[in-house]
Amino acid sequence: MTAPNHPHRITISKNPNRVKVTFNGTVIADTGQALVLREGPLPPAQYIPREDVTMSSLRRTTHSTHCPFKGDASYFTVSAGGKTTENAVWTYESPLTAVSEIKDYLAFYPDKMDAIQEFPATS
Repeated sequence: MTAPNHPHRITISKNPNRVKVTFNGTVIADTGQALVLREGPLPPAQYIPREDVTMSSLRRTTHSTHCPFKGDASYFTVSAGGKTTENAVWTYESPLTAVSEIKDYLAFYPDKMDAIQEFPATS
């Protein structure tokens, strides 16, 4: 994490809600274990554990990026119902120590999905 007053401060917290991601009418992820990553002025990102993602709908791409605060990101393309969206999912497979909680989690670009919805958790 960065210092509390840093302009690019990162915080990670457990989302108390259920999070569901859909693409082309297909549920790609559904979890009660999402993490919310807040990073400076960027919108919060939902990070979902791999075990709660339909990995058969994802295909790894060669695209990668580097973030000085999180490390190197890898990307996946999503396909469902005959429709595909490229590099729609990112993951930090070896994140920097400060954000190690997001290892084995995936995040989805909201503008490339039908929806990323939150629902109150049920008991």
